[in-house]
Amino acid sequence: MLDLYSDDTYFEGGSDGYSSYSEQKIALCATFKKLMSNIDKHKLSGGRLLEVGCGYGYFLKEAAGKFETRVGTDFSAYAAQQASNYADRVYHGGIEQVPSSEKFDLIVSTHVIEHVYHPRDFIDKLLQHLHPGSAIIIATPDMGSFWRYLMGHKWTSFKLPEHVLYFDSASLSSLMRQVGLQNIKRIPYPHAFPLPLVASKLGLEIPPSLNRLNLWIPATTLALYGRYYG
Repeated sequence: MLDLYSDDTYFEGGSDGYSSYSEQKIALCATFKKLMSNIDKHKLSGGRLLEVGCGYGYFLKEAAGKFETRVGTDFSAYAAQQASNYADRVYHGGIEQVPSSEKFDLIVSTHVIEHVYHPRDFIDKLLQHLHPGSAIIIATPDMGSFWRYLMGHKWTSFKLPEHVLYFDSASLSSLMRQVGLQNIKRIPYPHAFPLPLVASKLGLEIPPSLNRLNLWIPATTLALYGRYYG
């Protein structure tokens, strides 16, 4: 799996992964802009930010002006290079590449934990980089959403071999409590998708004039945050 994520084609039409991450930039930036607005509303912005699994850095881009320092990590060397355009520093690899001396006020991990074989160990490593009282946001496809029940085995987040774990609100909050996070709360995560991508999933064709439009689809992503007091 590490070889898969390290392959640059993972983001650009490889056999697994994204059809084209770069072509989804407009939708992803719109998504992350709304997420950043909700982070502000929950008083989680400011100070030093770390995003684990930052892709091309579109969330780090939307976080500009909201944090004094923005740092990212990604297993893809090409993605890390792209993300460096929007961050103070990007590490090629996982959380293990971040020096132990680096501490942050907020750590964000969106659509990563469903790829992780040992989620408790993963979060434990993230917590080692938090200041006491700081927060972590974990976002993942919502196994408890009506979409999963409506679509059944055709739910689009059933992605093998990438997605190895699935969470609903109860199981993710339980995991976060087990590692010592407190005051766990849900944070809204509205998600925009490119209209051509949605149409292709449905086997539909749309006129080229609609290619730049986004479709906001509710309840696709579960996002929780909690604080760590050591």
